Amino acid sequence: MRSLPFLLCCFVLALQLNAQLNIEQQGQTVWNDFIKTGKKANFLYVENISISGNKKTKEQIVLRELSFIKDGLIPKKDLAIQLKQSREQLMNTTLFVDVQIIPIATDSTVSIQINLKERWYLFPLPYFRLIDRNFNQWWVQQQRSLERVNYGIKFIQNNTTGHNDNLDIWLISGYTQQVTLRYDVPLFGKKLNQGFNIGLSHGSQKEINISTANDKQQFFKNDQSFIKKQTKIDFTYSYRPGLKKWHSLRISYNNESIADTVFKMNPTYFSNNTTQFKYIDFNYRFKYYNADANAYPTNGFLFEGNVYKRGLTQSASLWMLHSRAIYAVPIAKKAFLHFEGLAQLKFPSNNAFSDQRLFGYGHFQMRGLEYNVIDGMNGAMLKSSIHQQLVKFEIKNPFPSKTHDRIPFRIYLKTYTDLGYASIANPVPANTLNNRLLKTWGFGIDIVSIYDFVFKIEYSYNQLNNHGLYLQSRNDF
Repeated sequence: MRSLPFLLCCFVLALQLNAQLNIEQQGQTVWNDFIKTGKKANFLYVENISISGNKKTKEQIVLRELSFIKDGLIPKKDLAIQLKQSREQLMNTTLFVDVQIIPIATDSTVSIQINLKERWYLFPLPYFRLIDRNFNQWWVQQQRSLERVNYGIKFIQNNTTGHNDNLDIWLISGYTQQVTLRYDVPLFGKKLNQGFNIGLSHGSQKEINISTANDKQQFFKNDQSFIKKQTKIDFTYSYRPGLKKWHSLRISYNNESIADTVFKMNPTYFSNNTTQFKYIDFNYRFKYYNADANAYPTNGFLFEGNVYKRGLTQSASLWMLHSRAIYAVPIAKKAFLHFEGLAQLKFPSNNAFSDQRLFGYGHFQMRGLEYNVIDGMNGAMLKSSIHQQLVKFEIKNPFPSKTHDRIPFRIYLKTYTDLGYASIANPVPANTLNNRLLKTWGFGIDIVSIYDFVFKIEYSYNQLNNHGLYLQSRNDF
């Protein structure tokens, strides 16, 4: 029995050596075929791939994102395209602040040098965040109240083991008392095409959005006790068959409850018409990313589709189909068109307030209607804009850093228009924006910088004859 560990070690080593031998044999076979078939005129043989700067990130995570492989072939005419695509894929992993891919080519071979600058991965940071839907709502409608702020400590360890895995621990107080623990492993398995994510969260709050009136949120608050509590446990399995496609399936257990006072004010807050709502839900998601930068795409296409099923009983049952797509196309050297479309369908239709939130939440944001919310079970939105880069520059980091010595900035001028429609069977009489075509338009400036930072300054108009300056800080995808 004492020899068993030794035998296991020998067995594992033998498998690794055999795998390496197979790789070398495959490479030699490719090279021999390459020479015999006379393809030297049209193809380059990838003789070597060397990587530097990945102090923590494992080499296989980098190789996973490349559109070429060692001992493979690249059409000469596609070399520049594949190098550009590979750089974009590596940048979109959010592991690096800069990626350089340098080819060294002869008539028939190419060696590729990849130079990386890794991000900071450890963020034990103070947490301060407004709970309102956008900055303007907090600044104007809520009169800059510091009671509507969450604060605490957010411990984030990205790239924990070098496999692009992330550990999050959030301890939040203020408006919401919240504890969150989450671990995400996007790539594991022999082919690095599988992943999983597991999370646990618990939150309590003394104020909640209890209804809508005049197309605005109505709040109820109790300073003496918590009026809403929620606990969630979820597990997600993901599958990534290629560089640009992701499939994921999530299952979660949810336990939500509201105080009796809330129930008396709105007995249809939950779909089961009680003070406590326990349910299991399932969500299948498909994502397709093919853009130069996911956080602020200037060229390419992004798509996400969801099929959601809530509840195993009739009182909790709900289906939701949701999709979102972004298309960016260059129209000049420093200008591009940007289109974003969203659609949502829920059934069966019900009167539960928590199921009818639509415009003004998540990505369903119309520029110029930041102060409004529109209830709906079904809806669609189309956003279009023209962007022109005004300036691109770098500034020296005032703090000493080996990997972040310079901070890049890009500033774009834009003009835009949005269309939207939210459908609901029995709208609240005081709300006027349901079941009608909504239109907004305006112009603004986008500031794009390091760590996917996007800050937007917009002056928007709407069909209610309202207009004003709005500030946003969010990513497009």
